[in-house]
Amino acid sequence: MRLVVILMLILIVASLGSALAFLVRDRGKGTRTVRALAVRVGLSIGLFILLMAGYATGLIQTKL
Repeated sequence: MRLVVILMLILIVASLGSALAFLVRDRGKGTRTVRALAVRVGLSIGLFILLMAGYATGLIQTKL
């Protein structure tokens, strides 16, 4: 589970970086920036759902 979360975080940061690169390269005139940011939002929501499901099923346990 930890590996999946780390992989999702890396993909989220990579998508954010590609959106920045598209913004600089296209100077705000293309749709690639919006598409990359939409992918980032989708990955973030997917990670949140994955974490909630992992906690609900007991795969993730609190250590307080």
